[in-house]
Amino acid sequence: MKKVLLFALLPLMISCNNNEKEVSTDLVNNANTASEEKVDKADAPVMTLEEEAFDFGEIAQGEKVYHSFKFTNTGKSDLIIASASATCGCTVPTWPEKPIAPGESGEIEVVFDSKGKQGQQNKQVTVLANTQPGTNVFALKGTVVAPEKGE
Repeated sequence: MKKVLLFALLPLMISCNNNEKEVSTDLVNNANTASEEKVDKADAPVMTLEEEAFDFGEIAQGEKVYHSFKFTNTGKSDLIIASASATCGCTVPTWPEKPIAPGESGEIEVVFDSKGKQGQQNKQVTVLANTQPGTNVFALKGTVVAPEKGE
């Protein structure tokens, strides 16, 4: 047991070297900063969504909902989306990989699969980008109706 504990703690003890430089998380939190150049917040890109929520109404269990969330870069520099994720695996977003120039528009396609779902649904999608703030959130919502027993 002592050997297992020693091997479990060994990587932690080795990584606690005080001579190493501290790595800033600023670059990780801001997806556009591939270099260490700081971007003034006033010059940062801004993701302006046409809608922050899409209500798909009522659908039958097993149906899929497809929706495009449209946005415009209303900032002063290129908008780069690093990732997009949803609150559950039933909702899958896809996003543009190329930078969106100031004044240009883009779309984030979202597919919600209602298989195995029932009742009110509110699926949030979080987009990480080089915007200020670095996260943008929007949602799909609606009701999934399960088939009646015997159908």
